[in-house]
Amino acid sequence: MRGTAVIDPTEFGFIEPLLKRLQESSRARNGRPFVTLSYAQSLDGSIAVDPSHTCCLSSWRSLQLTHFLRSRHDALLVGINTILADDPQLTVRHWPGPSPRPVVLDKFLRMPCDSRLLRQPLRKPIIITSDAAPVQHRQRLMESGAQVLVAPLDAEGMVDLASTLPLLQEEGLRSIMVEGGGCVINHFLRERLVDYCVITIAPKLIGGFKAVSELCQPADQPPLSIRECQYQVLDGDLIAFGPLDPA
Repeated sequence: MRGTAVIDPTEFGFIEPLLKRLQESSRARNGRPFVTLSYAQSLDGSIAVDPSHTCCLSSWRSLQLTHFLRSRHDALLVGINTILADDPQLTVRHWPGPSPRPVVLDKFLRMPCDSRLLRQPLRKPIIITSDAAPVQHRQRLMESGAQVLVAPLDAEGMVDLASTLPLLQEEGLRSIMVEGGGCVINHFLRERLVDYCVITIAPKLIGGFKAVSELCQPADQPPLSIRECQYQVLDGDLIAFGPLDPA
């Protein structure tokens, strides 16, 4: 472990309202899971040096907070670029609690069969792909234990999120935590499919790959707003949180 200090989740103003909304989502049947967007960025909005080289931004206690949030969601969703860059475990290691089900958006099935996600016996990932993916690779991943679901592509050639989320709800996933990378974050925001944001802003300057870009393109596109946005400091990090206004 990177440190020994332990957070007290009850100290955070967003925990109670967010957990209440997660509980409500577990009972609701509104066609898709509840989506929490959670990621860390630098002061200049960077989440990495470049898409293939990630960097650690948040403090140890902020990382604990992230793992606490993971433990309260049914699934944790990332894009294939995150898998290729980091080979992450996507588990809850720094907080006691259950690990969420990993979900990977991978339209061409570039997921390596020897990735760490596929070596975890109890938490095999759900991979969302498209008809453009090689059938042979789909079979190899399924033999490795992955569950592969096929969704259509949208007008931009990306996995269609509006079709993907109902598929995940059919698998019993009522709440999803989206962590990245940048393309996935942008995609969920553009499609207005984020219900709640927890954004950690680290006091660092990188000048690297941005978390959000071209969101208000064309120029007359209205910006998204976090309603009743609140802020909390944790070991120098600034955590901004609140429900996202879908308008």
